[in-house]
Amino acid sequence: MGGLIGFVGLVGMAFAGLFVLVVIGGSFTTIQQGTVGIVTRFGKFGRVLRPGLNFKIPIIELVSQRLSLQNRAVELSFQAITQDQANVHFKAMLLFAVLNNDEDTILNVAFKFVDERSFMTALVRSVEGSVRSFVATKRQAEILGLRREIIDSVKEQLDHALAEWGYHLIDLQMTDIAFDEEILRSMAKVVASSNMRAAAENEGQALLITKTKQAEAEGNAIKIAAEAERSAAQLRGQGIALFRHEVARGMTEAATEMQKANLDVSFILFSMWTESLKHFAEQGKGNVIFLDGSADSMQDTMKRLMAMQAVGPKADPS
Repeated sequence: MGGLIGFVGLVGMAFAGLFVLVVIGGSFTTIQQGTVGIVTRFGKFGRVLRPGLNFKIPIIELVSQRLSLQNRAVELSFQAITQDQANVHFKAMLLFAVLNNDEDTILNVAFKFVDERSFMTALVRSVEGSVRSFVATKRQAEILGLRREIIDSVKEQLDHALAEWGYHLIDLQMTDIAFDEEILRSMAKVVASSNMRAAAENEGQALLITKTKQAEAEGNAIKIAAEAERSAAQLRGQGIALFRHEVARGMTEAATEMQKANLDVSFILFSMWTESLKHFAEQGKGNVIFLDGSADSMQDTMKRLMAMQAVGPKADPS
């Protein structure tokens, strides 16, 4: 009987020791860096545990959640429809984090949603809805050039919702925007035809400029040639006038000298006639010149020359 009592005492001491160990072991908990712990008392929020070694009341207090305060990233893939009924496929990267480590913020993060899956569903659907509402007001040709505007629109709508949930949006990137294969082919054809039209317009402009410059050059050449021809004609006229003047003066002087020598002035005309025949023969360069060499013809020519000399300028008697 005494042995039984002793055994029971030993078992009781063992249980007591085990209870003490459980109580002592359950009185402390460790929270990792970048994380906070949510302590509940019989299911009701009690307090927030910070990183490091923390004390809690065993059995009464329980660490129900451990929330990370670090940045979190999620990749999204969805599609939207433009105003002209074109499917646009989006791939996005969303970077977010808990707004701060204040107790009110931690309460929102811990108890706003039933679980993590519900929160992610709400977050993803919010991003998709914002993008789709923006894209629905644009045409497919505008989408590729509005990447920045799409991001700004989503951020503007998402920031307020995330703040209510205890989070804030750090960054949103549209990593890929693509259309259906058929739309891509049609867009490629549009771009190709536009490039061909631009090339044709450029070629036409270049040809017009070339033709214009050529016309201007030809006009300038004609103008320069006309100016040169006019100058040449003017010089030729001046030369001919000077030649005639010199001939007239020479003939006048010759006639004066012959009168002083009592010689027939018609001899000058005869000399001019023979000199002309000699010049025709020497400078004709193979050309055929028909002259009447009869005495009557010569006499008629001499009369005409004398008549021209008679009406020409008279020699100065002095």
